Amino acid sequence: MTPPQGGKGGNASAPPKLRKPKTNRLVVKRGTVPPSVFLHTISDKEWEEFIAAACRQRTIHTAKYVSVKVLGNAGDKGRDVEARLQAALVADGWDLYQAKHYEQRLTPGNAYPELVKFFGHLLAKSFPVPRKYYFCAPKNVGPELHDLLASPDNLRTSLLTAWKAGTHGLNAAKLTSEMEAFINAFDFKRFEECQVVDLLAWYAEDANAYCKLFGIEPERGDDPSVPAQAEAHEMTYISELIRAYAEAEGVPMTLPQVLADEEYREHLAAAREAFYAAEGLKRFSRDIYVEDEFKKLLDMVLTGVRLKVKSPLLKSGLQRHDAAVDAAQALTLTDSVLHTRLRGGDLPGTCHHLVNEKQLTWVR
Repeated sequence: MTPPQGGKGGNASAPPKLRKPKTNRLVVKRGTVPPSVFLHTISDKEWEEFIAAACRQRTIHTAKYVSVKVLGNAGDKGRDVEARLQAALVADGWDLYQAKHYEQRLTPGNAYPELVKFFGHLLAKSFPVPRKYYFCAPKNVGPELHDLLASPDNLRTSLLTAWKAGTHGLNAAKLTSEMEAFINAFDFKRFEECQVVDLLAWYAEDANAYCKLFGIEPERGDDPSVPAQAEAHEMTYISELIRAYAEAEGVPMTLPQVLADEEYREHLAAAREAFYAAEGLKRFSRDIYVEDEFKKLLDMVLTGVRLKVKSPLLKSGLQRHDAAVDAAQALTLTDSVLHTRLRGGDLPGTCHHLVNEKQLTWVR
């Protein structure tokens, strides 16, 4: 029998546990409530503004609204938020969002007075017929109103029955034969619920605004490790460094020659570490933000270092490299949304990314 291998007690030594790399992600601040719950705590006016902001991010088919305006106030004629599909306010060319910030779910009793007001203004030609009329409430509509909205004919019948009976706060005397005929001819499929989950999804298209409003912070994961061998996408900035080394030595140099020289090998290794630190920031930007925030940061760095790099007092490529790195490290980039997630090697690394994109060179 083969004896067990390993150390004391004859147990084989367990392989070391490898830590799983942290990924870029959004995390909720401690003490922050979920977005859908947070919306219960805001004011009526803030609710209208939230709906408008969400609508500005909404895509209908392939287009966004041309204009979105909060009208909720005295004299709004029952239009809390007006969202136009085209510049002119025309029939079927806009959507009406009715904002109701109540502690309970919306009921027919909440909806009917608004519908009566709406039909009164339509009949008076105060505004053209909207494409859709949306009910928006933090706790959504209740089951009774939900069922009615799902069955447009039943909604019409229920509204007229309540109006004739004078229930739900309606004045039966104001239901004229002209109004009843108008309601019977109206397409009740225009009335829909706009659920909170949809509003949140639209609002989330603006990642910066979403994170700010709901107390969500982007968390940067681990930076990529530096490959043992230089990869193809690195060769532009590495070639420029080799040119600077060759200039300093006064003789042409190749990458194998650089790696054979201790000083240049260590300098190149440090440059690659900085490049991959900035690469981690680039991937963080890509994973978290809609817009290319890393590109914006590079533009800021380029503006901040260009004057130093172009100084006629600098006579060598390595001097220009060091001037760029020093200038980049001294920058305060608070205008960038990435500035709170910067790490030690990021700004020096951006200099190598700028060289990789052929926006900077070291050797003239």
